[in-house]
Amino acid sequence: MENRVLAINPGSTSTKISVYDDHKEVFTKTLRHDAEVLDKFGGIIEQYDYRKKLVLEAMEENNVDPKTLVAVVGRGGLMKAIAGGTYIVNEEMKKDLSDPALWGRIHASNLGAFISESIAKDYGIPAYIVDPVVVDEFDEIARISGIPEIKRQSLFHALNIRYIARLLAEKLGKPLIECNMIGIHMGGGVSVAAIKGGRVVDVNNALLGMGPFSPQRAGALPIGDLIEMCYSGQYTKKDLLGYLSKKAGYLAYLGTDDGREVSEMIKNGDEKAKLIQDAMCYQVAKEVGACASVLSGQVDVIFMSGGLVYNDLIVQTISDRVKFIAPIELFPGEKEMEALCQGGTRVLKGLEEAKIYGK
Repeated sequence: MENRVLAINPGSTSTKISVYDDHKEVFTKTLRHDAEVLDKFGGIIEQYDYRKKLVLEAMEENNVDPKTLVAVVGRGGLMKAIAGGTYIVNEEMKKDLSDPALWGRIHASNLGAFISESIAKDYGIPAYIVDPVVVDEFDEIARISGIPEIKRQSLFHALNIRYIARLLAEKLGKPLIECNMIGIHMGGGVSVAAIKGGRVVDVNNALLGMGPFSPQRAGALPIGDLIEMCYSGQYTKKDLLGYLSKKAGYLAYLGTDDGREVSEMIKNGDEKAKLIQDAMCYQVAKEVGACASVLSGQVDVIFMSGGLVYNDLIVQTISDRVKFIAPIELFPGEKEMEALCQGGTRVLKGLEEAKIYGK
């Protein structure tokens, strides 16, 4: 019997949904939301009834009866750090997802648990989340920053990277726990992860931390110069957080965070655009080299995923610097919806045990 699973992935002004029957996609749709309509709710969590209604309407339009579902899986958001896996949505999880004090904000992805549980309750089926961005499986040595007041944190594209690692383990014909990989995800932010035996034992903080710059994010910065910026009087804390996480990288240098536009600029002979793109690739390659050292040079495969992997020049530029380490596999775009559905399906088939948040 096939397991029909609904996946829900909320974004700031959209909600992406997919229905899968085991490994077969039934349909995928992105629901667009007017920012002015969302603002009327006063907060992100308060939007869940509105978005839930739209999800159910989209299912009806695609001839999927909610009564045929056996589970609902939501995108996990910003909550306490957890090990990777599939988690049952519970009250403690929802409480933490509703608390902006944990991470200084509530992200739209936090809604995934609320919408999925609400639909699941209506039909007496389980609700899960899978591999949220806060997955943390660091070795303790990776947490040391250089000063006791700051610990390195794991914050990365966990859902996509961990799912592709599973797919590649199958391709290699080895259990995931016997594989060493380096995973690169390149979108608005960039994650470069050292994967040892299925665990992401080290990764750059892809939002505000170490690692390469990206189309939107600053990556690692010289500390002294950053301190000067902080005390220059030109920026508030809010200004700098917004600049470094949303308006840096490509956007700061080139006025766009669209990789396709940057490609066109390069094709038209824009030397600055080529320098900036090459610099990002250079930094990604450096991070791959660092991850190789974490894995003591024992790397089965390097993989690249994300929207920028559609760019052959980016792929080639990085590959030329790191191909000596291990073979390279490409996964352009993202597999988040598939990853969500398959996380739920693994539990339903008894291949994985659902975890309990807070225990």
